[in-house]
Amino acid sequence: MDGLMQPRPLTIAHLFERVETLFADKHVIDADGTPTSYGAWAHRVRRLTSALTALDVAPGARVATLAANHRRHLEVYAAVPISKRVLHTLNVRLSAEHLVHIIEHAGDDVVFLDRRHLPLIRTCLDRLPGVRHWVVFPDGTDHALPNARFHHYEDLITAARAFEGSFEATFSGPEENLAAGLCYTSGTTGRPKGVLYSHRSTVLHCLGTMAAGLIGISERDVVLPVVPMFHANAWGLPYGALMAGADLVLPGPSADRVHLADLIARHRVTVAAAVPTVWTDLLPALQTRDCSWLRLLLGGGSAVTPQLSAAYEAAVGVPITHSWGMTEVSPVGAIGGLRSRHDDLDDDARRHVAAAQGRPAPLVNMRIMDVETGERLPHDGRSVGELQVAGPWVAGGYFAGEGADGFTADGWLHTGDLATVDEHGYLRLVDRIKDLIKSGGEWISSVELEAAIATHPDVEQVAVVARDHPRWVERPVAFVVLRADADTAVEQLREHLSRRIASWWMPDDFIVLDTIPLTGTGKLSKQALRESLRPA
Repeated sequence: MDGLMQPRPLTIAHLFERVETLFADKHVIDADGTPTSYGAWAHRVRRLTSALTALDVAPGARVATLAANHRRHLEVYAAVPISKRVLHTLNVRLSAEHLVHIIEHAGDDVVFLDRRHLPLIRTCLDRLPGVRHWVVFPDGTDHALPNARFHHYEDLITAARAFEGSFEATFSGPEENLAAGLCYTSGTTGRPKGVLYSHRSTVLHCLGTMAAGLIGISERDVVLPVVPMFHANAWGLPYGALMAGADLVLPGPSADRVHLADLIARHRVTVAAAVPTVWTDLLPALQTRDCSWLRLLLGGGSAVTPQLSAAYEAAVGVPITHSWGMTEVSPVGAIGGLRSRHDDLDDDARRHVAAAQGRPAPLVNMRIMDVETGERLPHDGRSVGELQVAGPWVAGGYFAGEGADGFTADGWLHTGDLATVDEHGYLRLVDRIKDLIKSGGEWISSVELEAAIATHPDVEQVAVVARDHPRWVERPVAFVVLRADADTAVEQLREHLSRRIASWWMPDDFIVLDTIPLTGTGKLSKQALRESLRPA
Protein backbone atom coordinates (compact mmCIF):
# COMPACT_ATOMS: atom_id res chain seq x y z
CA MET A 1 0.00 0.00 0.00
CA ASP A 2 1.37 3.40 -1.02
CA GLY A 3 1.05 6.47 1.13
CA LEU A 4 -1.39 9.20 0.22
CA MET A 5 0.95 12.19 0.17
CA GLN A 6 1.08 14.67 -2.69
CA PRO A 7 3.82 13.79 -5.20
CA ARG A 8 5.00 17.37 -5.54
CA PRO A 9 8.50 17.69 -7.00
CA LEU A 10 11.54 18.93 -5.09
CA THR A 11 12.84 21.80 -7.23
CA ILE A 12 15.00 24.90 -7.07
CA ALA A 13 11.90 26.73 -8.30
CA HIS A 14 10.41 26.17 -4.84
CA LEU A 15 13.51 27.67 -3.19
CA PHE A 16 13.26 30.68 -5.48
CA GLU A 17 9.55 31.34 -4.90
CA ARG A 18 10.00 30.79 -1.17
CA VAL A 19 12.62 33.54 -0.84
CA GLU A 20 10.65 35.76 -3.22
CA THR A 21 7.47 35.59 -1.14
CA LEU A 22 8.67 35.07 2.43
CA PHE A 23 12.00 36.93 2.57
CA ALA A 24 11.67 39.74 0.03
CA ASP A 25 12.97 42.23 2.59
CA LYS A 26 16.24 40.37 3.23
CA HIS A 27 19.36 41.12 1.16
CA VAL A 28 22.13 39.92 -1.05
CA ILE A 29 25.13 42.21 -0.53
CA ASP A 30 27.86 42.72 -3.12
CA ALA A 31 31.58 43.20 -2.54
CA ASP A 32 31.27 47.00 -2.50
CA GLY A 33 28.67 46.79 0.26
CA THR A 34 25.66 47.53 -1.98
CA PRO A 35 22.57 45.67 -0.71
CA THR A 36 19.83 44.41 -3.02
CA SER A 37 16.61 43.11 -1.50
CA TYR A 38 15.66 39.56 -2.40
CA GLY A 39 12.41 41.04 -3.76
CA ALA A 40 14.27 43.24 -6.27
CA TRP A 41 16.70 40.42 -7.01
CA ALA A 42 13.82 38.01 -7.72
CA HIS A 43 12.24 40.48 -10.16
CA ARG A 44 15.50 40.58 -12.11
CA VAL A 45 15.68 36.77 -12.07
CA ARG A 46 12.22 36.68 -13.67
CA ARG A 47 13.42 39.10 -16.36
CA LEU A 48 16.49 36.94 -16.97
CA THR A 49 14.41 33.81 -17.60
CA SER A 50 12.53 35.75 -20.28
CA ALA A 51 15.80 37.00 -21.74
CA LEU A 52 17.03 33.41 -22.09
CA THR A 53 13.84 32.56 -23.95
CA ALA A 54 14.36 35.57 -26.24
CA LEU A 55 17.84 34.23 -27.02
CA ASP A 56 16.18 30.94 -28.03
CA VAL A 57 17.95 28.96 -25.30
CA ALA A 58 16.14 25.63 -25.21
CA PRO A 59 15.08 23.70 -22.10
CA GLY A 60 17.93 21.41 -21.08
CA ALA A 61 20.55 23.65 -22.71
CA ARG A 62 23.76 24.17 -20.77
CA VAL A 63 24.19 27.77 -19.66
CA ALA A 64 27.70 28.42 -18.35
CA THR A 65 29.08 31.07 -16.01
CA LEU A 66 32.67 32.30 -15.80
CA ALA A 67 32.28 34.69 -12.92
CA ALA A 68 33.13 35.64 -9.36
CA ASN A 69 30.78 35.63 -6.37
CA HIS A 70 28.39 38.53 -6.97
CA ARG A 71 24.69 39.34 -7.14
CA ARG A 72 24.34 39.04 -10.91
CA HIS A 73 25.97 35.62 -10.80
CA LEU A 74 23.37 34.66 -8.18
CA GLU A 75 20.66 35.80 -10.60
CA VAL A 76 21.94 33.30 -13.16
CA TYR A 77 22.18 30.66 -10.38
CA ALA A 78 18.41 30.92 -9.99
CA ALA A 79 17.14 31.81 -13.45
CA VAL A 80 18.78 28.94 -15.31
CA PRO A 81 17.53 25.94 -13.30
CA ILE A 82 14.06 27.32 -12.49
CA SER A 83 13.48 27.70 -16.26
CA LYS A 84 14.56 24.05 -16.78
CA ARG A 85 17.97 24.86 -18.23
CA VAL A 86 21.26 23.56 -16.79
CA LEU A 87 23.65 25.83 -14.90
CA HIS A 88 27.29 25.01 -15.72
CA THR A 89 29.75 26.85 -13.48
CA LEU A 90 33.21 27.22 -15.03
CA ASN A 91 36.38 27.47 -12.96
CA VAL A 92 37.70 31.02 -13.44
CA ARG A 93 41.28 29.78 -13.01
CA LEU A 94 41.19 27.44 -16.01
CA SER A 95 43.73 27.81 -18.80
CA ALA A 96 42.43 28.47 -22.30
CA GLU A 97 43.06 24.81 -23.27
CA HIS A 98 41.11 23.41 -20.33
CA LEU A 99 38.36 25.98 -20.81
CA VAL A 100 37.88 25.02 -24.46
CA HIS A 101 37.78 21.30 -23.61
CA ILE A 102 35.20 21.68 -20.84
CA ILE A 103 32.93 24.10 -22.74
CA GLU A 104 32.98 21.80 -25.77
CA HIS A 105 32.47 18.67 -23.71
CA ALA A 106 29.50 20.22 -21.87
CA GLY A 107 28.01 21.57 -25.10
CA ASP A 108 27.45 25.01 -23.60
CA ASP A 109 24.99 27.16 -25.56
CA VAL A 110 25.47 30.40 -23.63
CA VAL A 111 28.28 31.68 -21.41
CA PHE A 112 27.82 34.50 -18.88
CA LEU A 113 31.17 36.03 -17.93
CA ASP A 114 32.80 38.82 -15.99
CA ARG A 115 34.33 41.46 -18.25
CA ARG A 116 37.80 40.79 -16.81
CA HIS A 117 37.76 37.38 -18.55
CA LEU A 118 37.26 38.83 -22.04
CA PRO A 119 41.00 38.77 -22.92
CA LEU A 120 41.11 35.03 -22.17
CA ILE A 121 37.94 34.37 -24.18
CA ARG A 122 39.29 36.28 -27.17
CA THR A 123 42.23 33.85 -27.38
CA CYS A 124 39.95 30.84 -27.81
CA LEU A 125 36.81 32.29 -29.39
CA ASP A 126 37.42 30.69 -32.80
CA ARG A 127 37.63 27.26 -31.16
CA LEU A 128 34.22 27.60 -29.54
CA PRO A 129 31.74 27.96 -32.43
CA GLY A 130 29.11 26.04 -30.46
CA VAL A 131 28.64 28.89 -28.00
CA ARG A 132 25.93 31.00 -29.64
CA HIS A 133 25.85 33.78 -27.05
CA TRP A 134 28.38 35.38 -24.72
CA VAL A 135 26.79 37.62 -22.09
CA VAL A 136 29.10 40.06 -20.29
CA PHE A 137 28.49 41.25 -16.73
CA PRO A 138 29.25 44.99 -16.28
CA ASP A 139 32.15 46.28 -14.23
CA GLY A 140 31.87 50.01 -14.81
CA THR A 141 34.48 50.15 -17.59
CA ASP A 142 34.34 50.45 -21.39
CA HIS A 143 31.30 48.83 -22.98
CA ALA A 144 32.92 47.73 -26.25
CA LEU A 145 32.31 44.05 -27.11
CA PRO A 146 34.13 41.85 -29.65
CA ASN A 147 31.25 41.01 -32.04
CA ALA A 148 27.53 40.32 -32.44
CA ARG A 149 27.71 37.06 -30.46
CA PHE A 150 28.33 39.17 -27.34
CA HIS A 151 25.64 40.91 -25.30
CA HIS A 152 25.60 43.35 -22.41
CA TYR A 153 23.95 41.66 -19.44
CA GLU A 154 22.07 44.75 -18.31
CA ASP A 155 20.76 45.36 -21.83
CA LEU A 156 19.19 41.89 -21.83
CA ILE A 157 17.64 42.46 -18.40
CA THR A 158 16.24 45.89 -19.40
CA ALA A 159 14.73 44.62 -22.65
CA ALA A 160 13.01 41.59 -21.13
CA ARG A 161 9.58 41.47 -19.50
CA ALA A 162 9.43 39.59 -16.21
CA PHE A 163 7.87 36.12 -16.35
CA GLU A 164 4.71 36.46 -14.27
CA GLY A 165 3.67 32.87 -13.58
CA SER A 166 4.72 30.28 -11.01
CA PHE A 167 7.90 28.45 -11.99
CA GLU A 168 7.16 25.72 -9.46
CA ALA A 169 3.82 25.01 -11.13
CA THR A 170 5.57 24.26 -14.44
CA PHE A 171 7.31 21.18 -12.96
CA SER A 172 5.63 17.79 -12.91
CA GLY A 173 6.53 15.21 -10.27
CA PRO A 174 9.12 13.27 -12.32
CA GLU A 175 10.79 16.53 -13.37
CA GLU A 176 12.43 16.87 -9.96
CA ASN A 177 15.06 14.61 -11.55
CA LEU A 178 15.78 17.08 -14.36
CA ALA A 179 19.39 18.24 -14.52
CA ALA A 180 19.82 21.54 -12.69
CA GLY A 181 23.59 22.03 -12.48
CA LEU A 182 26.79 20.78 -14.05
CA CYS A 183 30.20 21.02 -12.39
CA TYR A 184 33.47 19.45 -13.54
CA THR A 185 35.94 17.77 -11.22
CA SER A 186 39.39 19.27 -10.77
CA GLY A 187 40.93 16.68 -13.08
CA THR A 188 43.94 15.97 -10.83
CA THR A 189 43.94 12.30 -11.88
CA GLY A 190 43.01 12.72 -15.53
CA ARG A 191 40.60 14.70 -17.69
CA PRO A 192 37.98 16.61 -15.68
CA LYS A 193 34.63 14.77 -15.53
CA GLY A 194 31.22 16.37 -15.40
CA VAL A 195 28.95 15.87 -12.39
CA LEU A 196 25.31 16.52 -13.23
CA TYR A 197 23.18 17.61 -10.28
CA SER A 198 19.39 17.30 -10.31
CA HIS A 199 16.77 19.57 -8.77
CA ARG A 200 15.98 16.81 -6.28
CA SER A 201 19.61 16.28 -5.26
CA THR A 202 20.16 20.02 -4.80
CA VAL A 203 17.09 20.49 -2.59
CA LEU A 204 17.93 17.41 -0.49
CA HIS A 205 21.54 18.63 -0.13
CA CYS A 206 20.15 21.93 1.21
CA LEU A 207 17.80 20.21 3.64
CA GLY A 208 20.46 17.77 4.83
CA THR A 209 23.44 20.08 5.30
CA MET A 210 21.50 23.10 6.55
CA ALA A 211 19.92 21.16 9.42
CA ALA A 212 20.41 22.28 13.02
CA GLY A 213 23.61 20.85 14.47
CA LEU A 214 25.32 20.90 11.05
CA ILE A 215 25.58 24.19 9.13
CA GLY A 216 22.16 25.11 10.47
CA ILE A 217 21.54 28.37 8.58
CA SER A 218 18.55 30.37 9.82
CA GLU A 219 16.84 33.59 8.77
CA ARG A 220 18.90 35.48 11.37
CA ASP A 221 22.24 34.46 9.79
CA VAL A 222 24.49 36.47 7.50
CA VAL A 223 26.33 34.07 5.21
CA LEU A 224 29.66 34.74 3.46
CA PRO A 225 30.75 32.04 0.98
CA VAL A 226 34.40 32.84 0.28
CA VAL A 227 34.51 29.49 -1.51
CA PRO A 228 33.90 30.30 -5.20
CA MET A 229 30.46 29.92 -6.72
CA PHE A 230 32.07 27.86 -9.49
CA HIS A 231 33.19 25.24 -6.96
CA ALA A 232 30.35 22.73 -6.46
CA ASN A 233 27.69 25.44 -5.98
CA ALA A 234 29.82 27.20 -3.35
CA TRP A 235 29.29 24.17 -1.09
CA GLY A 236 25.53 24.70 -1.36
CA LEU A 237 25.61 27.93 0.66
CA PRO A 238 23.87 30.24 -1.85
CA TYR A 239 20.90 27.89 -2.22
CA GLY A 240 20.92 27.26 1.53
CA ALA A 241 20.79 30.98 2.28
CA LEU A 242 17.89 31.42 -0.14
CA MET A 243 16.00 28.52 1.45
CA ALA A 244 16.46 29.94 4.95
CA GLY A 245 16.03 33.62 4.01
CA ALA A 246 19.46 34.55 5.38
CA ASP A 247 21.32 37.62 4.18
CA LEU A 248 24.05 36.64 1.72
CA VAL A 249 27.34 38.52 1.38
CA LEU A 250 29.18 37.87 -1.91
CA PRO A 251 32.85 38.96 -1.85
CA GLY A 252 33.53 39.35 -5.57
CA PRO A 253 36.78 38.17 -7.16
CA SER A 254 39.12 39.35 -4.41
CA ALA A 255 40.39 37.06 -1.63
CA ASP A 256 42.46 39.87 -0.13
CA ARG A 257 42.59 39.41 3.63
CA VAL A 258 41.73 43.03 4.44
CA HIS A 259 38.77 43.01 2.04
CA LEU A 260 37.36 39.79 3.50
CA ALA A 261 37.94 40.85 7.09
CA ASP A 262 36.19 44.17 6.42
CA LEU A 263 33.17 42.37 4.95
CA ILE A 264 32.95 40.06 7.97
CA ALA A 265 33.08 42.94 10.45
CA ARG A 266 30.97 45.49 8.56
CA HIS A 267 28.09 43.13 7.75
CA ARG A 268 28.22 41.16 11.00
CA VAL A 269 28.74 37.86 9.22
CA THR A 270 27.72 34.82 11.26
CA VAL A 271 28.64 31.96 8.89
CA ALA A 272 31.61 31.86 6.50
CA ALA A 273 33.23 29.10 4.46
CA ALA A 274 36.63 28.85 2.78
CA VAL A 275 39.51 26.48 2.07
CA PRO A 276 42.33 26.32 4.68
CA THR A 277 44.72 28.43 2.62
CA VAL A 278 42.26 31.34 2.80
CA TRP A 279 41.70 30.86 6.54
CA THR A 280 45.47 30.87 7.12
CA ASP A 281 45.89 34.12 5.20
CA LEU A 282 42.87 35.81 6.77
CA LEU A 283 43.60 35.31 10.47
CA PRO A 284 45.96 38.31 11.02
CA ALA A 285 43.38 40.72 9.57
CA LEU A 286 40.52 39.31 11.65
CA GLN A 287 42.46 39.72 14.90
CA THR A 288 42.10 43.51 14.70
CA ARG A 289 38.33 43.54 14.02
CA ASP A 290 35.11 42.86 15.88
CA CYS A 291 34.15 39.31 14.95
CA SER A 292 31.74 38.76 17.83
CA TRP A 293 28.88 37.85 15.50
CA LEU A 294 30.66 34.84 14.03
CA ARG A 295 29.21 31.47 15.06
CA LEU A 296 30.46 29.03 12.38
CA LEU A 297 33.62 29.00 10.26
CA LEU A 298 33.57 26.09 7.82
CA GLY A 299 36.74 24.64 6.32
CA GLY A 300 37.00 22.09 3.53
CA GLY A 301 38.78 21.12 0.34
CA SER A 302 41.79 19.90 2.31
CA ALA A 303 42.58 19.16 5.94
CA VAL A 304 42.30 21.94 8.50
CA THR A 305 45.16 21.52 10.95
CA PRO A 306 44.30 21.48 14.67
CA GLN A 307 46.77 24.35 15.11
CA LEU A 308 44.88 26.57 12.65
CA SER A 309 41.52 25.77 14.20
CA ALA A 310 42.87 26.44 17.70
CA ALA A 311 44.38 29.74 16.54
CA TYR A 312 40.96 30.87 15.33
CA GLU A 313 39.30 29.84 18.59
CA ALA A 314 41.88 31.84 20.52
CA ALA A 315 41.74 34.91 18.27
CA VAL A 316 38.05 35.27 17.35
CA GLY A 317 36.34 32.83 19.71
CA VAL A 318 35.26 30.37 17.02
CA PRO A 319 37.23 27.32 15.84
CA ILE A 320 37.21 26.23 12.21
CA THR A 321 34.77 23.36 11.76
CA HIS A 322 35.97 20.54 9.56
CA SER A 323 33.94 19.19 6.68
CA TRP A 324 34.50 16.60 3.98
CA GLY A 325 33.13 16.47 0.51
CA MET A 326 33.85 16.38 -3.19
CA THR A 327 32.25 17.60 -6.40
CA GLU A 328 30.55 14.22 -6.79
CA VAL A 329 28.87 14.64 -3.38
CA SER A 330 27.23 18.03 -4.19
CA PRO A 331 29.72 18.55 -2.35
CA VAL A 332 29.13 18.11 1.41
CA GLY A 333 29.26 14.57 2.77
CA ALA A 334 30.34 15.05 6.39
CA ILE A 335 30.53 17.92 8.85
CA GLY A 336 32.65 17.98 11.99
CA GLY A 337 32.25 19.48 15.41
CA LEU A 338 31.56 18.29 18.93
CA ARG A 339 28.41 16.61 20.16
CA SER A 340 26.82 16.31 23.61
CA ARG A 341 28.71 13.10 24.34
CA HIS A 342 31.97 15.08 24.22
CA ASP A 343 30.99 17.64 26.87
CA ASP A 344 32.88 15.90 29.67
CA LEU A 345 36.10 15.26 27.72
CA ASP A 346 39.29 17.12 28.59
CA ASP A 347 40.68 19.71 26.18
CA ASP A 348 43.10 17.35 24.43
CA ALA A 349 40.39 14.76 23.82
CA ARG A 350 37.99 17.40 22.51
CA ARG A 351 40.63 18.75 20.14
CA HIS A 352 41.20 15.20 18.85
CA VAL A 353 37.51 14.81 18.04
CA ALA A 354 37.31 18.26 16.46
CA ALA A 355 40.23 17.37 14.16
CA ALA A 356 38.16 14.64 12.48
CA GLN A 357 36.33 15.42 9.24
CA GLY A 358 33.06 14.72 11.03
CA ARG A 359 30.03 12.51 10.83
CA PRO A 360 28.03 11.88 7.65
CA ALA A 361 25.23 14.28 6.91
CA PRO A 362 21.70 12.83 7.01
CA LEU A 363 20.95 10.53 4.04
CA VAL A 364 24.67 10.02 3.25
CA ASN A 365 26.00 6.49 3.80
CA MET A 366 29.72 5.76 4.25
CA ARG A 367 31.74 2.58 4.30
CA ILE A 368 35.42 1.69 4.51
CA MET A 369 36.68 -0.97 2.10
CA ASP A 370 39.98 -2.85 2.08
CA VAL A 371 41.89 -1.59 -0.96
CA GLU A 372 43.38 -5.01 -1.78
CA THR A 373 40.62 -7.47 -0.87
CA GLY A 374 37.53 -5.33 -1.41
CA GLU A 375 36.15 -6.45 1.94
CA ARG A 376 34.20 -4.12 4.17
CA LEU A 377 36.17 -3.00 7.22
CA PRO A 378 34.82 -2.31 10.70
CA HIS A 379 34.10 1.18 11.99
CA ASP A 380 36.57 0.95 14.83
CA GLY A 381 38.69 4.07 14.29
CA ARG A 382 41.73 1.93 13.40
CA SER A 383 40.96 0.01 10.20
CA VAL A 384 42.14 1.99 7.18
CA GLY A 385 40.52 1.54 3.79
CA GLU A 386 39.04 3.44 0.88
CA LEU A 387 36.10 5.64 1.78
CA GLN A 388 33.07 4.90 -0.39
CA VAL A 389 29.83 6.87 -0.22
CA ALA A 390 26.24 6.61 -1.42
CA GLY A 391 23.16 8.79 -1.08
CA PRO A 392 20.56 10.89 -2.89
CA TRP A 393 22.97 13.77 -3.53
CA VAL A 394 25.92 11.51 -4.47
CA ALA A 395 26.67 11.10 -8.18
CA GLY A 396 25.69 7.78 -9.73
CA GLY A 397 27.66 8.40 -12.93
CA TYR A 398 29.48 11.09 -14.89
CA PHE A 399 28.22 13.33 -17.67
CA ALA A 400 28.41 11.74 -21.13
CA GLY A 401 28.97 8.28 -19.62
CA GLU A 402 32.62 8.80 -18.70
CA GLY A 403 34.47 7.42 -15.68
CA ALA A 404 32.43 4.26 -15.09
CA ASP A 405 35.33 2.87 -13.02
CA GLY A 406 34.62 5.56 -10.44
CA PHE A 407 31.69 3.54 -9.10
CA THR A 408 31.35 0.09 -7.57
CA ALA A 409 29.18 -2.66 -9.00
CA ASP A 410 26.58 -2.01 -6.29
CA GLY A 411 26.49 1.74 -7.01
CA TRP A 412 28.78 3.29 -4.39
CA LEU A 413 31.16 6.13 -5.32
CA HIS A 414 34.91 5.49 -5.09
CA THR A 415 36.25 8.59 -3.34
CA GLY A 416 39.96 7.78 -3.62
CA ASP A 417 40.36 8.78 0.04
CA LEU A 418 41.91 6.48 2.62
CA ALA A 419 40.15 6.88 5.93
CA THR A 420 38.96 5.42 9.20
CA VAL A 421 35.51 5.65 10.73
CA ASP A 422 35.13 5.19 14.47
CA GLU A 423 32.30 3.54 16.39
CA HIS A 424 30.49 6.88 16.70
CA GLY A 425 30.59 7.48 12.94
CA TYR A 426 33.39 10.06 12.89
CA LEU A 427 35.29 10.08 9.63
CA ARG A 428 39.03 10.74 9.78
CA LEU A 429 41.02 11.00 6.54
CA VAL A 430 44.38 9.26 6.40
CA ASP A 431 45.44 10.24 2.89
CA ARG A 432 44.47 10.28 -0.74
CA ILE A 433 45.32 6.89 -2.23
CA LYS A 434 47.43 8.61 -4.87
CA ASP A 435 49.25 10.70 -2.22
CA LEU A 436 50.48 7.80 -0.10
CA ILE A 437 54.24 7.39 -0.21
CA LYS A 438 55.61 3.86 -0.39
CA SER A 439 59.18 3.81 0.85
CA GLY A 440 61.08 0.56 1.25
CA GLY A 441 57.84 -1.42 1.17
CA GLU A 442 56.25 0.66 3.96
CA TRP A 443 53.54 3.27 3.65
CA ILE A 444 54.01 6.89 4.76
CA SER A 445 50.92 9.06 5.12
CA SER A 446 51.54 12.49 3.63
CA VAL A 447 48.61 13.87 5.65
CA GLU A 448 50.01 12.68 8.99
CA LEU A 449 53.49 13.88 8.09
CA GLU A 450 52.12 17.30 7.11
CA ALA A 451 50.23 17.51 10.39
CA ALA A 452 53.42 16.78 12.34
CA ILE A 453 55.39 19.44 10.44
CA ALA A 454 52.56 21.95 10.94
CA THR A 455 53.01 21.75 14.72
CA HIS A 456 56.14 23.89 14.37
CA PRO A 457 55.04 27.44 15.27
CA ASP A 458 56.88 29.02 12.33
CA VAL A 459 55.29 26.81 9.65
CA GLU A 460 52.43 28.56 7.88
CA GLN A 461 51.80 26.02 5.09
CA VAL A 462 53.16 22.57 4.28
CA ALA A 463 52.73 19.98 1.56
CA VAL A 464 54.48 16.62 1.35
CA VAL A 465 54.89 14.68 -1.88
CA ALA A 466 56.84 11.66 -3.05
CA ARG A 467 60.02 11.77 -5.11
CA ASP A 468 61.35 8.76 -6.97
CA HIS A 469 64.29 7.03 -5.27
CA PRO A 470 66.62 4.39 -6.81
CA ARG A 471 66.72 2.27 -3.65
CA TRP A 472 63.57 3.01 -1.65
CA VAL A 473 61.27 3.54 -4.67
CA GLU A 474 59.83 6.72 -3.15
CA ARG A 475 60.91 9.17 -0.45
CA PRO A 476 59.03 12.13 1.05
CA VAL A 477 59.93 15.74 0.26
CA ALA A 478 58.37 18.56 2.32
CA PHE A 479 57.56 21.98 0.87
CA VAL A 480 57.01 24.61 3.55
CA VAL A 481 56.04 28.26 3.76
CA LEU A 482 57.36 29.94 6.90
CA ARG A 483 55.79 32.88 8.70
CA ALA A 484 57.01 36.25 7.47
CA ASP A 485 59.10 37.04 10.54
CA ALA A 486 60.53 33.53 10.99
CA ASP A 487 64.26 32.75 10.77
CA THR A 488 63.86 28.98 11.23
CA ALA A 489 66.50 26.82 9.56
CA VAL A 490 65.84 23.46 7.93
CA GLU A 491 67.81 21.71 10.64
CA GLN A 492 65.50 23.16 13.25
CA LEU A 493 62.55 21.70 11.37
CA ARG A 494 64.27 18.32 11.33
CA GLU A 495 64.97 18.48 15.04
CA HIS A 496 61.39 19.47 15.79
CA LEU A 497 60.05 16.63 13.64
CA SER A 498 62.42 13.96 14.97
CA ARG A 499 60.50 13.85 18.25
CA ARG A 500 57.16 13.32 16.53
CA ILE A 501 57.60 10.74 13.77
CA ALA A 502 59.37 7.48 12.98
CA SER A 503 62.89 8.07 11.73
CA TRP A 504 62.18 6.61 8.29
CA TRP A 505 59.34 9.11 7.81
CA MET A 506 61.80 12.03 7.94
CA PRO A 507 61.64 13.91 4.60
CA ASP A 508 64.77 13.69 2.49
CA ASP A 509 64.47 17.41 1.77
CA PHE A 510 62.72 20.48 3.17
CA ILE A 511 62.17 23.04 0.43
CA VAL A 512 61.23 26.51 1.68
CA LEU A 513 58.97 28.50 -0.66
CA ASP A 514 57.39 31.94 -0.53
CA THR A 515 54.10 30.43 -1.67
CA ILE A 516 52.85 26.95 -2.52
CA PRO A 517 51.03 26.74 -5.87
CA LEU A 518 47.28 26.27 -5.69
CA THR A 519 44.79 24.31 -7.77
CA GLY A 520 41.87 26.03 -9.44
CA THR A 521 39.76 25.47 -6.32
CA GLY A 522 42.31 26.93 -3.90
CA LYS A 523 43.84 23.68 -2.63
CA LEU A 524 47.61 23.17 -2.40
CA SER A 525 48.65 21.74 -5.75
CA LYS A 526 50.63 18.59 -5.06
CA GLN A 527 50.67 17.83 -8.77
CA ALA A 528 52.62 21.06 -9.43
CA LEU A 529 55.03 20.21 -6.61
CA ARG A 530 55.62 16.70 -7.97
CA GLU A 531 56.35 18.14 -11.41
CA SER A 532 58.88 20.55 -9.90
CA LEU A 533 60.85 17.56 -8.56
CA ARG A 534 61.11 15.77 -11.89
CA PRO A 535 64.45 15.99 -13.72
CA ALA A 536 64.51 18.64 -16.41
